[in-house]
Amino acid sequence: MRFTVLGPVRAWRGETELNPGPPKRRALLALLLARAGEPVPVHEIVDVLWDENAPVGSVNVVHRHVGALRRLLDTDPSGQTTPSRLVRGSGGYRLMLGAGELDLQRFRALRDEASAARELGDPARAAASLIEALALWRGPTASGIAPEVRAHPAFASVDREYPAAVKEAAAVALEAGPGLAGRLLPVLRQTAAAHPLDEVLHASLVTALAVTGHRAEARNAYRDVSTRLVDELGLDPGPELRAAEQHLPRSAASTPPGRPETGSSARSGARSGARSGALSGAENDPPQLPYGGAPVPEASTERTGPAHGATQVRPAQLPPDLSMFTGRRAELGRVHALLSPSDDRPNTVVISAIGGMAGVGKTSLAVHWAHQIADRFPDGQLYADLRGFGPSGSIADPAEVIRGFLDALGVPAHRIPAGLDAQAALYRTLLAGHRVLVLLDNARDTEQVRPLLPGSAGCLIVITSRNHLHGLVVADGAHPLSLDLLTAAESREFLMRRLGTKRVAAEPTAADEIVALCGSLPLTLAIVSARAAVHPGRSLSSIAEELRETRGSLAAFTHDDPVTDPRTAFSWSYDALTPGAARLFRLLALHPGPDASTATAAVLLCLPLKDIRPLLAELVGAHLLTQRSPGRFGSHELLRVYAAELAESHDTPEERDAARHRLLDHLLHTAHRADSLLAPHRERLTLSPRVATGASPIAFKSQEKAASWLNAERPVLLAAVQEAARSGLGAHCWQLAATLELFLDRHGRWQDQLVVQEAALHAAEELGDLSGRAHAHRALGFVNGRLERPAEAREHLSTALELFAAIGDAPGQGRVHRYLAFQANRQGHHHEALDHYREAHALYEAAGHRSGQAGIFNEVGWTHILLGAYEEALADCRRAITMNQQLGDRNGEAAAWDSLGYAHHHLGQFQQALTCYEHALTAYREIHDDYLEADTLVHIGDAWEADGSQERAAAAWRQALEILEAIAHPDAEHVRDKLRRPDDTRLDAASSVRG
Repeated sequence: MRFTVLGPVRAWRGETELNPGPPKRRALLALLLARAGEPVPVHEIVDVLWDENAPVGSVNVVHRHVGALRRLLDTDPSGQTTPSRLVRGSGGYRLMLGAGELDLQRFRALRDEASAARELGDPARAAASLIEALALWRGPTASGIAPEVRAHPAFASVDREYPAAVKEAAAVALEAGPGLAGRLLPVLRQTAAAHPLDEVLHASLVTALAVTGHRAEARNAYRDVSTRLVDELGLDPGPELRAAEQHLPRSAASTPPGRPETGSSARSGARSGARSGALSGAENDPPQLPYGGAPVPEASTERTGPAHGATQVRPAQLPPDLSMFTGRRAELGRVHALLSPSDDRPNTVVISAIGGMAGVGKTSLAVHWAHQIADRFPDGQLYADLRGFGPSGSIADPAEVIRGFLDALGVPAHRIPAGLDAQAALYRTLLAGHRVLVLLDNARDTEQVRPLLPGSAGCLIVITSRNHLHGLVVADGAHPLSLDLLTAAESREFLMRRLGTKRVAAEPTAADEIVALCGSLPLTLAIVSARAAVHPGRSLSSIAEELRETRGSLAAFTHDDPVTDPRTAFSWSYDALTPGAARLFRLLALHPGPDASTATAAVLLCLPLKDIRPLLAELVGAHLLTQRSPGRFGSHELLRVYAAELAESHDTPEERDAARHRLLDHLLHTAHRADSLLAPHRERLTLSPRVATGASPIAFKSQEKAASWLNAERPVLLAAVQEAARSGLGAHCWQLAATLELFLDRHGRWQDQLVVQEAALHAAEELGDLSGRAHAHRALGFVNGRLERPAEAREHLSTALELFAAIGDAPGQGRVHRYLAFQANRQGHHHEALDHYREAHALYEAAGHRSGQAGIFNEVGWTHILLGAYEEALADCRRAITMNQQLGDRNGEAAAWDSLGYAHHHLGQFQQALTCYEHALTAYREIHDDYLEADTLVHIGDAWEADGSQERAAAAWRQALEILEAIAHPDAEHVRDKLRRPDDTRLDAASSVRG
């Protein structure tokens, strides 16, 4: 097995990641790992998990969590129990681990190896061991557990081991020489930023910067920490910092903190580096510089003569282009078009991503384009990683970036003025009249970028950011470019460039599945490609199978390098959110559908609409959500998985359950209101008036709004039925399915109907709810009839009839008889259908349900049409129209007008039929019943065809087809057949009706 606690608490058995369970159990595992091999008393466990708020019975709760962890850790893949790792003793529990199973143990062992190597006089070996040890850390100890738990001394003491190891590594690396010191610089910078008053740490940073040639940064670092000590502690630099001062040039060493350098010996060299996030790690990799990776040789910095007291140079700081860059042809075409033929106008290009998610390739595209056009900017290229989102959390200050640019442009340190405004003015002055390309990578916001913009034409600024830089677009004329996911073709090309065309072509289906399971995200495709590349004998099918097995988690994409780990990359955007937006991001993982409306987002957080909109805007701006249409928001599948992980670790089960209950209450009661408004006279389920606080069901002002809501939320509502079943909310499950029955039937969503009603039946059976069972059986009976399964239809409907009788629901029984009649008519058993209608009428009459009785007259009239008794049908349908008009039931009236028209049609009275159909059409349009509007248009077309007007018939059918195709109804094919028929065939059909 394998465990990590230096960062997130995680456990693996082989290649399979285990789920430690709820937050308290995860925290218990973290404590046992932090104290691995030592007994942890039960009273200490209680203290860590609950502090002073331990509930009654907390010790029993601990024992239950221990039992659950034993089952998790002591069961092998075959289900067999292995010797327990979690043993009882000394009044507590001890977690027994093998050598190398825990990252903390490995970290400490490497520190011991480094100590031994240093004693033997081998600082290089000691430094290598410590660098390897530091690479094991993925964040603070046990990150992800509750902050109040993580604050316990058991974790704080482990946290302190990291900066201690950094200081040890710096000491031996400096002994070993500049090469190893350079490799340690990124870690030193980050750790020093996290410990701003640790003199030993900052002294190590100053010395390492100085000996590796980063003189300007070393001077700045020394000044900054010295000033901080004076301002915050009232202390002068101590012996460690004074010793580090000796490595600086005399002019810098003699300059008091906070005062500009003077002296002719102060000089800055132009340096550059690779962008943040470049992959390295080989022993001979060059050090990472303040603005990115590999240093540019002195030959790449061309001096062009003095200007403004500086030695004007031609910087060439672009990071290396990615040799395997693929795709993005359309996007490259758009950004190339931004440069005018004469190249004499300024262009500010914001390169961002749709949804802004990490890993979509913003930096790769920006660097690739910059290399393609670098020759059009003969005065040089500047590059800076603004660190807007990154592991250190240390966002680059614009003044820091400008100082680096001025240094690269050859401005002596003593000529750099104090204050951001003065530095920005000098920077703009130096760029005036020159053609310089500036690439600002990983920007946080507009305010960070604005001081870095040149003031005159001729320069190009390329900016990448996870945030929408609206202010830059509005006020500075920036040209936004949003990156989407790769297309399927681009994703396949991506795999081919990394794995070879032959390997991908040999397994095209597996390659396509890998693309789909990676979500066409460049970061995840790169991770999977790298894994496949180092195992050339492994089939793509086996890789696809591994991805399938881990779907719904990020385990398949976890990587040793945090820069290429999606979980880490996503965290940089998440960590920048306000608390409200962060909570919304987490709870949106509970939303069952593919996207969420503004209203459902508000329900999840129990907030008013006016308060939720700024939080949604923040998530869209951070590219953690995409606004897919006005008022609807979604995100990439991997972001949803990440949000679900966060919700599990940050929000209690009670908080998650309450949010889920609010959301399902909202969807159920809103759907019920919509259905009631669209068919107000139809018998329906009565819901409990109790609604969860904050559920806020929508009150629709029109039938059009109700119909639009049902159409927009259909995928969400279908998913909500299943979510309610999974969450143990059986009543929500079957009641929502019953509420959706008519809507799904009218839209021809019969397979969807089958799935949700089966889920509803199972939920009702689990609850022992007779009403729920009755409604589900009735709906299943009708949809099975739609799907030409008469035996299953009759079985379900017979069961439903018994159940409605058992609970004394006469209108419910009446509806079942009508469904049985409908099935009998489909099978040609029209007299049996009339028997069922008589039973239904008697039940409705006994219950005083007049709308049901009116519906019966219409359906009996339709049955008489099928029997050829057209005159009887006319009388039945007219009676139905009169009753529905008295009741104000436009739906029932429209159905009866349509049936009356059909009877006139079969009597050869086509103009009377058309008049009736027009009445039905008007009513269906008023109540926004799309399907029955289309059905009536088909009948109108049939009547015109029978009357000899082919053009009018085809026009009506085309209108019907347009509606049916829009709602993806299966009846569309029947209408296409009508339109495909030759005219002479249509005439034969018409004459047969006349005859």
